[in-house]
Amino acid sequence: MLIEQAAYANRWRGVSPAAKAAFALAGLLAAFAAVSPGAALRLALCSAMLTCVGAGVPVGLYLRVAAPAVGFLALSCVGLLLALDPDSGWRWAPEAWPQVAALAGRSLAALAALLGLVLTTPLSDLIALLRRLRCPAVLLDLMVLCYRMLFVFSQAVHEVRTAQQARLGDATLRHSLRSLGQLTANLALQVWQRAQALHLAALARNGDGSLRFLTPQFAHAGRDTALAVLAGGGLLILARWAS
Repeated sequence: MLIEQAAYANRWRGVSPAAKAAFALAGLLAAFAAVSPGAALRLALCSAMLTCVGAGVPVGLYLRVAAPAVGFLALSCVGLLLALDPDSGWRWAPEAWPQVAALAGRSLAALAALLGLVLTTPLSDLIALLRRLRCPAVLLDLMVLCYRMLFVFSQAVHEVRTAQQARLGDATLRHSLRSLGQLTANLALQVWQRAQALHLAALARNGDGSLRFLTPQFAHAGRDTALAVLAGGGLLILARWAS
């Protein structure tokens, strides 16, 4: 839910999703075109600064969203620096450091580009953009339903946890483990029931086609897209010619 909070509260909320998607795509291309790990890290820093300073996304929220992906990347890099020696078993492989550094830098730059898109653009706007790009309707409907079920799941977790805490379900370690098991079992049943109710509601409204929603109109969409393309070109120049 942190991503949606930032997507609706940032200063770029009124910017065309096509412009932000074009800039994110340029950031991804620049990440793969980076000539050195240092250039890739500079790309990541530029994208992060644009998201936090330009769009006004709080730095703490940005770091909280990025932390799981960065942690996974760090573990992956550690794994890549290990090599299996037939004689001595596992050993460090410092000769692989240049490739690992390049991979880590490009991954961070790509992550920063994607975070700049998702933290400034609500999913409803992204789905509308994908619909205009002729993305398959079945895939878009699945995205809408999964998006809806995230909020259903969050509400169910909140309700069950509130009831458990009111009954001192976390008073001891034993009670906490028991509450966790009950929470898991209860959530499985509740989410299934609510998904079934959502399906029946769609059938009652003769919902046999794709899911459609009203999309907002963005002023100066052409200007925003042109500026995004120019900024994306600057990222590509930085990736190819920065030493």
